[in-house]
Amino acid sequence: MEYTYLLVNFFTIIIPFIFSFHPKLNFHKTWKAFFPAVIFTGVIFVVWDMYFTEMGVWGFNDKYLTGINVGNLPLEEVLFFFCIPYACVFTFHCLDLFLKKRVDSKNFLFSYILIFFLLVLGILNLGKAYTSSTFLSLAVLLAFAVFYLKLSWLNRFYAVYAVLLLPFFLVNGVLTGTGLEEEVVWYNSEEFMNFRIGTVPFEDIFYGMELILVNLIIYRYLLVKMDKSTVTTPITQNS
Repeated sequence: MEYTYLLVNFFTIIIPFIFSFHPKLNFHKTWKAFFPAVIFTGVIFVVWDMYFTEMGVWGFNDKYLTGINVGNLPLEEVLFFFCIPYACVFTFHCLDLFLKKRVDSKNFLFSYILIFFLLVLGILNLGKAYTSSTFLSLAVLLAFAVFYLKLSWLNRFYAVYAVLLLPFFLVNGVLTGTGLEEEVVWYNSEEFMNFRIGTVPFEDIFYGMELILVNLIIYRYLLVKMDKSTVTTPITQNS
């Protein structure tokens, strides 16, 4: 169906959007921080996406698209970089107070292990564009978050991202062919490790992590700068 990808985006964002106006959540009052974050991050990822599409690292099945393009990308792919971050940042916003005292820590052991893991896999797969670029760029981002920003909420982010993995696999599963005759998004088998969880490439987990983390770093920085009175508790860049 030509609206499949568009519907995936719609159903990803519709519930978070509706509940953004809930008086106990008030996520819409943080939009002045969210929109600059998602636009800045989206530009980076869209350029990355366009380049890899041009290289043939991945591509899109016209059967599931409306046919409207932005450059060499389908409109639905561009919307993906707004809809997915919106749902994920909204989820972080909702779980923030509940998790803060439980998982905040300057203990970066898990981050150190993850950075090492990403560097090793990225270097071992330098010939695979998707694998190496995703793992190495995320390793650099995490190193920046740990050693320069010293973000105590990183462990909170990992906990929230673990919760998000279930809807992540549902959404990415559909896009990579689960329940469909063909893939919505196809991948060049020479450019990734070809290890999948269901139909989802292993690299997608870390690509998604990087997408959301960049959004959150900028979003939370802007919340501090704006000193949002709607935030329930004071937030600092390291809190």
